[in-house]
Amino acid sequence: MEKLYSIQEVSQLLGIPKDTLRYYDRIGIVSPSRGNNRYRKYSKDDLIDLMNIQIMQYADFSLDEIRGKFGFRKMENIDPAYCEEVAAFLDAKNAETRKKIAHLEKVSRLLDVAAETLRDFNNKSDQRLAEIVREMYKDIRKTESGISKEGCGEHEG
Repeated sequence: MEKLYSIQEVSQLLGIPKDTLRYYDRIGIVSPSRGNNRYRKYSKDDLIDLMNIQIMQYADFSLDEIRGKFGFRKMENIDPAYCEEVAAFLDAKNAETRKKIAHLEKVSRLLDVAAETLRDFNNKSDQRLAEIVREMYKDIRKTESGISKEGCGEHEG
């Protein structure tokens, strides 16, 4: 017979608070079986699902995304169209992640140059910092369509 784990054991094994495990059960993301005493009993498959949820949350997936897209274990026959839909979703999530990485790399570069400039302030380092700031501002104006161009004409350089 397969070993079943109590909520306390799962909480300790995976480092997930018991309230979080109860919440996952309530929203149907992981639904362990119940013993005669109505206590939750987690199977090895439930533990695997919980580990996958932790990994997906680490990868910046919301619980709604996880619940809506990743019900593989609960499906008898995996539909190829469903697999393609999930693969396209993962591709889009990956593209979004790569954009965030590119943005964070630019921010890191700006912070490095700003710190360098402040440590050794001179005209050359100040110009370099100003150039990076202008470059980032152009990127922001390209990607942020919500920024109004009205009234900013006199500030363009």
